[in-house]
Amino acid sequence: MHPIRPIFPVLLLLLAPFCAPRTGQAASPANTPAAQVGDEIISLEEIQQSLQSDLMNLERERFRLIDEKLAEVIADKLLAAEAKRRGITAAELVKQEIDAKAAPVPDDEVERFIAANRARIGLGDSPELKLKVWGYLREQKIAQRRSEYVRALRAQSGVKVFIADPTAARVDPGKGFARGEEKAPVKIVEFSDFQCPFCKAATTTMHQLMDQYAGKVRWVFRDFPIASIHPLAPKAHEAARCAAEQEQFWQYHDLLFERSPLLTPAELKRYARELNLDGDAFDRCFDSGKYQSVVAADVEEGQRLGISGTPAFFINGRLLVGAQPAAVFQQMIDSELAKQSSGN
Repeated sequence: MHPIRPIFPVLLLLLAPFCAPRTGQAASPANTPAAQVGDEIISLEEIQQSLQSDLMNLERERFRLIDEKLAEVIADKLLAAEAKRRGITAAELVKQEIDAKAAPVPDDEVERFIAANRARIGLGDSPELKLKVWGYLREQKIAQRRSEYVRALRAQSGVKVFIADPTAARVDPGKGFARGEEKAPVKIVEFSDFQCPFCKAATTTMHQLMDQYAGKVRWVFRDFPIASIHPLAPKAHEAARCAAEQEQFWQYHDLLFERSPLLTPAELKRYARELNLDGDAFDRCFDSGKYQSVVAADVEEGQRLGISGTPAFFINGRLLVGAQPAAVFQQMIDSELAKQSSGN
């Protein structure tokens, strides 16, 4: 489980490259001795096998950092080239095309943000808090405008990217419950747990992203209840599938996260009635346990993909774990959109 990130920007831990063979270097041969205890040899292969998941996560983080830095360097060069073409400085270009054209932050948006994040930022409504929230949202608006502007410059300049995530997984975006355009260029497949507080926090971010990238992102929900720490979660996932029988999956999904962790069977049935579902039909579906094996199959698939915690997101196959800040998602989404717009 990952702790909820603070609402203001945080520094991400930088992980050094590890375990991935570099170009021009041979991979370690199998059964390479790593240590000897008495007469017994401990092989490097044995150690690497036991750390396979951890090493894969390190490689994913390594590529994410490389990709993020590459995007930053590309953006700086594009802005510099455009500024030179216009005969102005890069700082002037940023001021004209990004700062001045970023969407405003109205007072009601600040109030909504404070209300939605009350549990994380406290109960106060001081002018200082509102100013900090305004500043945070303003930074997001500027970052969004910068991403849009740089993406347009990338499309015009024909930028080509030659590296790809070596850990990207093949995740079928056609399985699960989806929001967004079927032909959206970016598919985000989420493995989630209705009783997980970090999943609840991430859902707010996903709604924000769906609004921001309307038509460009498709959000697919998959089941990954972790019964050992969230005993009420498996039945909540079954209940959501029963709601789906009455074409109310996403309405029920949103209500479950709104009310989580209040997910007892009686509460799950009451939520169905709050949504004006056919209560008797819902109860028959829920009590039958007909979706128990279906939910379990999703969990098994997630485990095969290397998931051990929630929420876990595959963004066009690239894994991102935890209730990450919106900016982290935006960077990955923008990277995928840029690759496709430039034909990479």
